[in-house]
Amino acid sequence: MHPRFARSFLLGDCLMHYIAVILLASSLACSPLAAQESWPQWRGPNGTGAIAAELPIQWSPDENIRWKTPLPGRGHSSPVVSDGLIFLTTAIPVGEKFPPRPSGRPGAHNNLPVESRFQFVVLAVNADDGKLAWQTVVKDAIPLEGAHETGSLASASAVCDKEHVYAFFGSQGLYCLDRSGEIRWKRGFGQMHSKHGHGEGASPVLWGDVIAINWDHEEQSFVTALDKKTGAALWRKDRKEVTSWSTPIVVEVKGRAQLIVAGTNRVRGYDLESGDEIWQCGGMSANIVATPVYENGILVVGSSYEKQYLMAIRLANARGDITGSEAVLWDRMQRTPYVPSMLLHRGVVCFLAHYQNVFTAVSAESGEPDPGTMRLGALGSIYASPVAAGKHIYVTDLLGTTMVVELGENPRPVAINPLDESVNASLAFYRKRILIRGEKHLYCIE
Repeated sequence: MHPRFARSFLLGDCLMHYIAVILLASSLACSPLAAQESWPQWRGPNGTGAIAAELPIQWSPDENIRWKTPLPGRGHSSPVVSDGLIFLTTAIPVGEKFPPRPSGRPGAHNNLPVESRFQFVVLAVNADDGKLAWQTVVKDAIPLEGAHETGSLASASAVCDKEHVYAFFGSQGLYCLDRSGEIRWKRGFGQMHSKHGHGEGASPVLWGDVIAINWDHEEQSFVTALDKKTGAALWRKDRKEVTSWSTPIVVEVKGRAQLIVAGTNRVRGYDLESGDEIWQCGGMSANIVATPVYENGILVVGSSYEKQYLMAIRLANARGDITGSEAVLWDRMQRTPYVPSMLLHRGVVCFLAHYQNVFTAVSAESGEPDPGTMRLGALGSIYASPVAAGKHIYVTDLLGTTMVVELGENPRPVAINPLDESVNASLAFYRKRILIRGEKHLYCIE
């Protein structure tokens, strides 16, 4: 065994076998056709990051690359794909540079100053050959604030259906484009002022004919739902919240869709049709980034900044303020997630500590180790959320190295795959291919 593998897998077969069982069972429960033919949001067709198909496990800059396409500008949005088109967002500096303009926000640090105009762009790439199908500039502007040095001005992932793609650039607006790249409608929400000037990043969520936006920032925060066909506002609710970067999710509870938005002061559930608040629960950390996960009636939300906190909520009877009530099944204050989001499969919650290489699995019902924690020692800091395909888990760090673990009765590391290019975005799957958005290129692994 390679010495890096030996350092990476410190837990015994028990943990890995259990993870194998629950991930494989969950992926088989998904529709393989839907999972392979569409990856419409950054956590995949089911919002879990898992599909049933077996995918490549070995690659390098010179091995198993079907195609490699240069990307203009800078963006950290994850690829989404539908019917043969991959959609990405990016921000391209244009024109002459001017003296750097810092954000000036309270507590600003480690930010990229604004020093030019930018074109905010939606890209469509042909999934078969990697050729650029179209490139649409949706706005040309000088942003009032930049982003953290690990972020970008195009960090929110798009969402798509069979007819349109919806790209969100925060302060620069929300845009609906058809499959030929024509803008069908656009909607602005004002200027967002993020905490410490670190930038914008929460992605929109699409459910039926409704698209919803989380607008948590340092001034008046709100959540809003729009008609995906016209961009018309269906409802808007003000929130007593500060900045978050957490993408909302939509779940169905007792036959009605709920929009779940995680925030510093409260996690809240809204009726998707009316916008009425159904429940709320306190306890989270500041700087919410990780997206909640939901399965079999249990919602799990996690945070890690000035404190570590993760909790599970049973939504069936959640009404009003449920803080400290029986609806909160358990909470946890160790090794909780910050940037990468969680996996929840067959009753087990899997997550990374903060943005480090420590992987934990606990019971969704009890929060108890089920069975525990392991360190992925070959990886460094991790911003991409882990994904699973068939019997393999893929975890990618900021340096672009992906560790692949084979699941089964005797779990084992099968590959550590470098790309020699920084990766912030989560991996996406299309047919039997892996899509990796690096700092400068989009890779198709096959």
